[in-house]
Amino acid sequence: MPKFVFAYHGGGKPETEEEGAKAMAAWGAWMEKHGKDLVDPGNPVGMSRTVTAKGVENNGGSNPLSGYSLVKASDMDAAVAIAKGCPILHHGGTVEVVEALDM
Repeated sequence: MPKFVFAYHGGGKPETEEEGAKAMAAWGAWMEKHGKDLVDPGNPVGMSRTVTAKGVENNGGSNPLSGYSLVKASDMDAAVAIAKGCPILHHGGTVEVVEALDM
């Protein structure tokens, strides 16, 4: 079955402990619902550096990544359907869905 990378962008940190608990509960429910599809539920990520032939930029990139998951789905449409329920969408973030091609 194909695998897809869910690249999370934005979303921000909860401002209160209560908001944090609600966010974690939403992520937990989403992961439980799609547990059979999650190859790697992923994690948030820190600030990135962009390495180019001209050097290293320490600015987080043009569209900084805030986290990732690795999901199996029958096709891109099925992966997008899973992503549509992702909790980050309710906190101002986006999910970029891309197929991880086998080599």
